[in-house]
This record gives sequence, structure tokens and C-alpha cells, in this order.
Amino acid sequence: MDFGALYDFLFNTVPGIGCLVGIGLVISLIACVIMERRTRKTFVDREADEDDWSFFDDDGEEESK
Repeated sequence: MDFGALYDFLFNTVPGIGCLVGIGLVISLIACVIMERRTRKTFVDREADEDDWSFFDDDGEEESK
């Protein structure tokens, strides 16, 4: 398979464009995981504050303002 045929497949067919989108999503996911791990290593000594929040907060309290 030469470069021209690969280029034609990736940019001129629906399955090729789907492959490009899938590859982009996988690369983005890998980059996000790497950056999240580095951030957690950097801020590992940070103490929790009462104003902190989390997506996984299961205490069941809701703020009513």
C-alpha cells in the first residue's frame, strides 16, 4: 500500500475519517491521563479544604442558597 492509497483512504472515505477521529480520541485520552497523573503527583501534599469539591462526592448533602 503506497502513500497515495493510504492518503485517499484516510481523507476521502467515511471509514478512513472514522479512523482519524478514533485515533484522535485515543491520543487525547492518553494525553489527559498522563497530565492528570502528573498533576496528582505535583499536588499530593495538598490538604483537603471544606470548600473543595469532587465529582465523586457521595455524602448526600445539597447546598441550598
